[in-house]
Amino acid sequence: MNHENPLLEVGGLVAFERIRAAHVTPALDTLLKRAESTVGHLESDAAKPTWANFVEPLENATERLARAWKSIEHLNAVADSPELRRAYNDNLGRVTAFWSRLSQSPALFAKFQAIKKDAAFVTLSLSRQRVIDNALRDFRLGGAELAPKARERFAQIQQELARLGQKYSENLLDETNAYGLFIEDSEMLAGLPADALAAASQRAEREGRKGYKLTLETPAYLSVMQFAERRKLRETIYEAYSKRASEFGSAARDNTSIIKETLRLRREEAMLLGYANFAELSLVPKMAKTPGEVVDFLEQFARLAKPFGERDMRELREFARRELGIGDLSAWDVPFASEKLRSRRFQFSEQEVKQYFPEPKVLEGLFRVVETLFSIHIRSDRAPTWHKDVRFYRVENHAGELLAQFYLDLYARPNKRSGAWMDDARTRRRIGDQVQTPIAFLTCNFPEPVMSRPALLSHDEVSTLFHEFGHGLHHMLTRVEEMPISGIHGVEWDAVELPSQFLENFCWEWDVLKHLTSHIDTGAPIPRTLFDKMVAAKNFQIGMQTLRQIEFGLFDMRIHSDFDVDGNTSAQALLEEVRNAVAVARPPAYNRFPNQFAHVFAGGYAAGYYSYKWAEVLSADAYAKFEEDGVLNPTTGARFRDEILGVGGSRPALESFTSFRGRAPNMDALLRHNGMSGK
Repeated sequence: MNHENPLLEVGGLVAFERIRAAHVTPALDTLLKRAESTVGHLESDAAKPTWANFVEPLENATERLARAWKSIEHLNAVADSPELRRAYNDNLGRVTAFWSRLSQSPALFAKFQAIKKDAAFVTLSLSRQRVIDNALRDFRLGGAELAPKARERFAQIQQELARLGQKYSENLLDETNAYGLFIEDSEMLAGLPADALAAASQRAEREGRKGYKLTLETPAYLSVMQFAERRKLRETIYEAYSKRASEFGSAARDNTSIIKETLRLRREEAMLLGYANFAELSLVPKMAKTPGEVVDFLEQFARLAKPFGERDMRELREFARRELGIGDLSAWDVPFASEKLRSRRFQFSEQEVKQYFPEPKVLEGLFRVVETLFSIHIRSDRAPTWHKDVRFYRVENHAGELLAQFYLDLYARPNKRSGAWMDDARTRRRIGDQVQTPIAFLTCNFPEPVMSRPALLSHDEVSTLFHEFGHGLHHMLTRVEEMPISGIHGVEWDAVELPSQFLENFCWEWDVLKHLTSHIDTGAPIPRTLFDKMVAAKNFQIGMQTLRQIEFGLFDMRIHSDFDVDGNTSAQALLEEVRNAVAVARPPAYNRFPNQFAHVFAGGYAAGYYSYKWAEVLSADAYAKFEEDGVLNPTTGARFRDEILGVGGSRPALESFTSFRGRAPNMDALLRHNGMSGK
């Protein structure tokens, strides 16, 4: 049967092009049965547990299941279909149940405890000791110490939370896909860039319609918000976008009740484990220690940023009134007016910049940066993929030895979830005398190429690509050979963003950008004069942007700590309360951001969204070392690779940072980079 089911094939690369929804259940039948059999044997084995006879067999038993499910999860995110969705949902519960049972097993927990207590524990490598310590922590957080009935309820909660998160994502994707605004008169689209118009025309043509189709996919939405001259069109698209998955649309796709039930279950989960709220539970494996510490950090940051945000908004309102005739600046006017103000003040437009960033040249420049810094080579490779636009690459050292591989899926399309992310397809680990090399999924949602012209990226999209590649490097350049702490695994969640945000900084360096650009028509690199204008505009509206991220982080932390889900205050009302404290830009009352906050309600960022700002302190401070030594200094790059990328989760993130920087982190570099230091 193995040759008939690509999810059961052992070794090599996953045959994504052959995977069908019908393969999912039979593959999981087999893989779950095998894993459960091995786990059962390990639980009942009377032999003294050691790394060799217990930990390694347990990892071997579960890795094949985990990798197959990861492939299914990935396809569900990037190539959704009714058949695959049904197969995924049919199996989500039992896969979740398996992992819950594993994390609650008293027998397995006892064996890890025995290894920890044994005198031979100190002879294990520090990496293996950390694996054991993390496992003991995770057993406790998984409910292993609960009484039988409480363990059963805890497992039920895990299954229900998995189901709710999946449904939340499906609702958001379906609401996005359901919308389409067809326009035949091109004058209605005045102001839209040529590439956005061509893409809209191409979408309409695919459906056999004349004119143009506007959608809520990120590139299409942002083009309208930023460039459409007709205010009513901007308002129409904004309203549709901000009402997605709420009570204003299909009742079957309303995420409101999912939010409430998710919060109730998370609260119950935390209380079963003895925590006062879910935020306390969430922070156990993170760098931050208490919800209060996080709130204090965000509020301190808000106080620093608020004067800058208020200044930004005053300037924008005055400009919109004086130059654009908009006396009542609304949410759908802010991106448009901001682009006009930036263009006027700094004498360039985002659309002008975009002509210098054709996607193939951006990739070439990105690869040049990381090859220079980290002594690697990136080469095209071949692998089965899930879509014709997906590419595959290999990462080698200077001796030509394979270090890692990655899939690159760059373009937005229907049935692909929005956003950008990196995920692990395979993790580095030692198996006998062989080392399994890591493989990463790198996913973005950029505008697709139109006709024969390559995709043109905004500078923000270039930064996004660098960001996700930073995550990818963290996964791919690890030297750790124990799977639970290899790459991004075992790294505190509020430090995971360090490598990604760190790599974004290179998008602002002349020695990088001149190799990253090539005008779509002339092939010329970006002029130094235009680059200087971009740098001058780098912190344009930084106060508003910072406060927006703080708003999201505070809302997330508060809704998981001091919010009473059964009280009279809704999630939306809590968000408005947070906005009262920190926001300078207010959306209309119908905006339902909580219903679209997938990071928190369908991702891994619950009570952890603050990590973007937390890790930004670390990343800016780390990058300051490159500013001191030379931004493309291979020696400093080697230290960053050795002390941060290479060590994965084998030691605390703060220790890794301090080993690289030579001291504890501080906010000075971030405030300086953001223009908030007065220096």
